[in-house]
Amino acid sequence: MAIGRIFLIFAALVGAVSGCVLVWVPKSRDTGIEPYFWVLISILLFETVLFMRRGTSGAPPISMQIRIAGFLIAMALMFLIPVTAGVQVKYF
Repeated sequence: MAIGRIFLIFAALVGAVSGCVLVWVPKSRDTGIEPYFWVLISILLFETVLFMRRGTSGAPPISMQIRIAGFLIAMALMFLIPVTAGVQVKYF
């Protein structure tokens, strides 16, 4: 499986998990880190692991279009899950 597809699946999982956490644990939105940054930090960790594994092997990096698509998927899921559950969430 191409690394781009793995990244998109990872981004969808991160968005779904973030949305579910916002629904199931309402106090989580009042932590020191805003929910928006949960997605950014997880994507940063994915990129760091990919960079560490790639090393000098020359594995193809993730394209910017895939990165943006993954981020948008994660943010959309993080927004839509609480909205469909009827929970009002402060994102920023």
